[in-house]
Amino acid sequence: MNLFPLLLAVFLIIPFFEIYLLITVGSLIGVIPTILLLIITALLGAYLVRSQGLATLQKMIVRLEQGQLPAEALLEGIFILLGGALLLTPGFLTDVAGLFCVWPVSRLYLVRYLVQYLQQRAVVSSSFSSVSTESKRGPTIIEGEYQRKND
Repeated sequence: MNLFPLLLAVFLIIPFFEIYLLITVGSLIGVIPTILLLIITALLGAYLVRSQGLATLQKMIVRLEQGQLPAEALLEGIFILLGGALLLTPGFLTDVAGLFCVWPVSRLYLVRYLVQYLQQRAVVSSSFSSVSTESKRGPTIIEGEYQRKND
């Protein structure tokens, strides 16, 4: 998998788009309201990251106390961490993406989608790996006994 196009988009295209959005919104509503809007989204994001992070940590503790693996809570924690990082980045596009990762309803959707994607990918990769290992071993040999009936 070639990561160059993805890295190019992340480090070049998104910042240019963010700057364009900041200039456009700033020209429509003014500089001070634009800065205040960015500060409000950052504060809202920080509050959500803190509250949702603590709630997710509590879920993990409960699952561990019950003897279960907290896989879903760990994925939620990853999305909260990603959302927090996006909310720290100045700009409207990253703020929307960060809030989407931190907001409980949308985060649950993201976690379910990721789990479903990983399960489908695991099934596909396991079927390919069984085919490739079978071809490396050669034909399948079944041992047994037989008798000729026409003698």
